[in-house]
Amino acid sequence: MTVTLYHNPRCSKSRETLALIRGAGVEPVVVEYLKTPPSRSELQELARRMGEPVRSLLRRNGTPYDELGLDNPSLPDAALLDAIEAHPILINRPIVATPKGVRLCRPPELVLDLLDPPATA
Repeated sequence: MTVTLYHNPRCSKSRETLALIRGAGVEPVVVEYLKTPPSRSELQELARRMGEPVRSLLRRNGTPYDELGLDNPSLPDAALLDAIEAHPILINRPIVATPKGVRLCRPPELVLDLLDPPATA
């Protein structure tokens, strides 16, 4: 099973999610999105697979969300994606993608539903 974690190592929730994935015996593909931001199409696909609007990918705290006026509900997805491209810190985390689905894992334990149960002897 391929597990991809969109990760910020400075975020405790992201580190906890990574530990839970590894604790389940899986070594995920770790995308440090501040160093290697996902493309617009990747972001759109993540939101689609989550069954959520692009807006749900946004993080408010500790970001330029308010200064950019992103709380305006009439902003189209294109404007939100423009903001994320310019400021990857706006991506909420941790987002985990597996064949079972995509989810914002807050709290981190939500990741467990996306993983296969551990093999038993």
